Amino acid sequence: MPDMVTLNVDGRSVQVARGSSVVAAIALATGAAGVVTRESVSGAQRGPLCGMGVCQECRVTIDGVRHRLACQTLCAPGMIITTARSAS
Repeated sequence: MPDMVTLNVDGRSVQVARGSSVVAAIALATGAAGVVTRESVSGAQRGPLCGMGVCQECRVTIDGVRHRLACQTLCAPGMIITTARSAS
């Protein structure tokens, strides 16, 4: 069994394997509801697209720092992730 880390996604406690990306943790936290990371200026829900940080659609707030790329950031124990869903 892989070493696990626990973090918080929009108020939900989530456990993921060490080395997982933040976008993977968001996917686990949201399940069938789908991965929504931010809203566009028009209010449309947006989510990860490219998976390599180019599209910037996976931007979230991590530990109070806005505009972090969820697809390029590895999960750390105790990390607090806030997405556009938390505002809904």
